[in-house]
Amino acid sequence: MKKAATIPWDKIEDTYAGLLPSNTGNVAKPLRMTLGSLLIQQQLHFSDEELVEEIRENPYFQYFIGLPGYVDAIPFVPSLLVEFRKRLSADIMIEINEMIIEYNMPD
Repeated sequence: MKKAATIPWDKIEDTYAGLLPSNTGNVAKPLRMTLGSLLIQQQLHFSDEELVEEIRENPYFQYFIGLPGYVDAIPFVPSLLVEFRKRLSADIMIEINEMIIEYNMPD
């Protein structure tokens, strides 16, 4: 919960939400879910399948990715992480990291 408070979710959403369009008629996953999942995966070195299962089991991870409460269900299928990584490329993740650092700089 403390880590979630260090991320400017709204600013990131305003800047990058257009990267997650829903062209197939399916509702796009929220940017917080996308980014939060990738941040968890990057920090803890989970495979796609492990990440989805860990999120299903862990209420703190569910909070971090923006779910309103604990749900004993996977939030998305592991193969969707491939799309998440395509949309939030390494360059975009660097930009987001810079936004997070700036957000946490003392005034």
